[in-house]
Amino acid sequence: MKKIVLVEDNPDVRETTQEILELADYKVATAASGKKGVELAKSEKPDLIICDIMMPDLDGYGVLRILSKNPDTSNVPFIFLTAKSEKSDIRKGMNLGADDYITKPFEEGELLEAIDIRLRKSENLKKVLKTNIAGLNEFLDEASGMQELQELSMERKTKTYRKKEIIYREDDYANYLYFIIRGKVKCMKTDDYGKHFVNDIHQEGTFIGYLTLLEGGEYHETAIAMENTEVAVIPRQDFQALIRKNREVAANFIKMLSGHVQDREKRLLQLAYAPVRERVSDAILRLLAKEDPALARVPLKLTIAREDLASIVGTAKESLVRTLSELKREGLLDTDGQVIEVLNKAGLEKAATGL
Repeated sequence: MKKIVLVEDNPDVRETTQEILELADYKVATAASGKKGVELAKSEKPDLIICDIMMPDLDGYGVLRILSKNPDTSNVPFIFLTAKSEKSDIRKGMNLGADDYITKPFEEGELLEAIDIRLRKSENLKKVLKTNIAGLNEFLDEASGMQELQELSMERKTKTYRKKEIIYREDDYANYLYFIIRGKVKCMKTDDYGKHFVNDIHQEGTFIGYLTLLEGGEYHETAIAMENTEVAVIPRQDFQALIRKNREVAANFIKMLSGHVQDREKRLLQLAYAPVRERVSDAILRLLAKEDPALARVPLKLTIAREDLASIVGTAKESLVRTLSELKREGLLDTDGQVIEVLNKAGLEKAATGL
């Protein structure tokens, strides 16, 4: 049973709306003020929120602003329910990220239809980030609720890059978002002395270049295909329109960005304080987790050039080779050319933490 939080200060409207929703087989929690509505939404974690605008303590706009900044409620569908019908008020609500806007008095069918549409779209968006081009297409198609965004899914192009071919360069103006359909891509930066540092390695089913597009300006790194790679190419203006128009899509990318920042902070701390042995062990496990988050694949193998792994770890190739040999002697892993096979996952996890 889907759960709805209803925030409405008028007791007659609140009770009538609650009755309509419960007869339609929704579980309903109600709040008589904006402040109580925020607390209720945070505690109940509903599937959808319906909120009046004109309330004495905290109006609907304030409720939406607060909940949009909370990770637990930022992507919950939000419908304004109000007697105000001026275009400026509707525009203000939608610009803040509201998913729909229903004016009072409303027909029962109008309310239930709006709720059904938003719940179905929300469920679809939760499922569509799959690791293939079909998942990307579905993700963008479901997010394209307006005519100008529907063209995004129809005009999407793909491009193939050979091994070692550059997809985009550091300091190039960012014109596109890329989605890896198949293959593998490394992103690296170059310092003032021409030394390369690999920031990350991306597998199929991931986006690259979105950080720069969210900020605007030039790419902060160079993306290079590590093997024959096919990517979907999404124009900058289409991506930015998608982010502006759809709060759920924006929330997904914000979560991705948050994970990106946390990962970078952890790696910077490791580079500053952790010995090479810990950094090598952690890098191997982290790269394997990109392909298999549960690290449950058998055999647990990673294929990567020693130069690239050394760059990720932040050490010389010779130091990396010595560390791999040490871990091999301890029975934690085995190596064969560019292939690293983990023989003792628990042991390698301990090595990554310095135990």
